[in-house]
Amino acid sequence: MTLQDVRLLAAKGEGLRIEFKKKATFPEKIVRELIAFANTSGGELLIGIDDDGTVSGQRYIEEEVFVMEKAIRELVFPRLEYELFSIKINEKKGVAVFKVPVSSQRPHYLKEKDKKRAFIRVADRSVQASKEVWEILRRGRNPRDMVFTYGRKEEILMKALGESGRITLHEFAGLANLPRFLASKTLVRLVLANVLQIHPQESEDFFTLKDPGA
Repeated sequence: MTLQDVRLLAAKGEGLRIEFKKKATFPEKIVRELIAFANTSGGELLIGIDDDGTVSGQRYIEEEVFVMEKAIRELVFPRLEYELFSIKINEKKGVAVFKVPVSSQRPHYLKEKDKKRAFIRVADRSVQASKEVWEILRRGRNPRDMVFTYGRKEEILMKALGESGRITLHEFAGLANLPRFLASKTLVRLVLANVLQIHPQESEDFFTLKDPGA
């Protein structure tokens, strides 16, 4: 990767697959972006880039890389695969690019004391994955034909989707008078069966019927 490549990436602006950081001040937070890339569609984290996309560089870029790689090793599980590019702008400043592919080992998660938190990319933000997204990522690693019975709760779900086009876990549990865990299990199973599509959100995910052409 060249400096010209970095400038072209920066010119695109932050989005689903691109994130800028001026420096690695809080590496334990920045690794969330890398986790989100690995769990979603892959992406590139650029260090030494201003919020507006200016490639201003960072002094001692090697130190920024060192703290990031240490955080990746110690905080991210399973082990994260990535490519690292370190490019000099001038004698004193440089930029670093962490290129993360979408992972076959997802969900990757951040381990903090007794907590495990997975993250996914939603537009230009990295947000914590819901229990449903985590389960879909985990079980989606080994896809297999899903067999399920079409009963009362599925009938209620399809009727609601026919009327409004979308539904949340909370809404489905209320309509079908189901415990939250059973409503969650039903929705996850239908996503894995390619009947529904999940739309992760920062607040609450919602579900729609899967587009047959998607």
